[in-house]
Amino acid sequence: MAGRATPATALLAKGRVAHVLHSYEHGTGQAYGPEAAQMLGLDPGRVFKTLVADVDGRLTVAVVPVTASLDLKALAAAVGGKRARMAEVADAERVTGYVAGGISPLGQRRRLPTVIDSSARGFDTLFCSAGRRGLEMELAPDDLARLAGASFAPIATALS
Repeated sequence: MAGRATPATALLAKGRVAHVLHSYEHGTGQAYGPEAAQMLGLDPGRVFKTLVADVDGRLTVAVVPVTASLDLKALAAAVGGKRARMAEVADAERVTGYVAGGISPLGQRRRLPTVIDSSARGFDTLFCSAGRRGLEMELAPDDLARLAGASFAPIATALS
């Protein structure tokens, strides 16, 4: 499963970024991020999900821990916008080139404004989708930000 490259893994290789790929057998019925944490035996706080939102009519990527939800108001503020809502799944898939549950913050068809929750900086490495369901990449938060052209901001709120 990890043998087939994705645009995200190709970008990591091209940039010579230190990373580790982790694959697992994707099941059904459970949210992708928590499933990845459970199947790989990881602290869920280090596993991040990639979400696509519409901020004032412009698609924007948010990378937040799977243990949290996206604060849409904070995301809008982080990119200088006023209003944010979750993007339609079909729009997110079309613009990123990935399928839902496998959307990576790297290697998207079109580079979108990207914000990583500032909690990521508390880890030496984090885990996020490598562009396919069942494939996670582990890399340093600053490397992810550099390759994605992302900024850091407090955009996540704890799940209640």
